[in-house]
Amino acid sequence: MISLTVNGQVHEIDVEPDKPLLWVLREDLNIVGPKFGCGVAACGACTVHVERTAVRSCSFPVSDAVGKTVVTVEGLSQGGQLHAVQRAWIENQVPQCGYCQPGFIMAAAALLQENPKPTDSDIDDVLSNICRCGTYSAIRRAVHRAAAILGGAS
Repeated sequence: MISLTVNGQVHEIDVEPDKPLLWVLREDLNIVGPKFGCGVAACGACTVHVERTAVRSCSFPVSDAVGKTVVTVEGLSQGGQLHAVQRAWIENQVPQCGYCQPGFIMAAAALLQENPKPTDSDIDDVLSNICRCGTYSAIRRAVHRAAAILGGAS
C-alpha cells in the first residue's frame, strides 16, 4: 500500500511503486484534470505540483510522491475561490479545445510562485508545454494578468 496526499486528502492505494503518477491520479483516484498527451514528459498536459514544483506526472513514479503534497488543477482553488491563474485564464478566454489547459495552468501557477513578475521571455522559457491550438499569446496575457491579480504586476 502507498499513502499519497492529493489535493489535501490522504489516499491509501495498492499500486506498483513505479506506476506513473498520472495513471494513479486518473485510474486509481479518478482525478482526471491531468491529461495524457505524449507519455514522455514533452507536452505538459499532465503537469501537476509535487511539493509546489511543477512536474510532468506521466513520467513521475508514484513512489517519488510518497510523503509529499500533490496538487492537481482540481485542488488549485482554495476555499471555493479560483486561483488567480484560473481566473486570468477565464478573463482572457485562453482555451480553445482546452485539452492542454490544466497542464498550462499548473505550470503557470508554479512559475508565478517562483517569479511573481515574469517577462514574456520568462513565460516562454518556463512554460514549455505544447498547445496544438496555438493559444500562446493568450496564455502569456493570462500569466501577466494572474501576476497582476497576485500583486506582482508583470
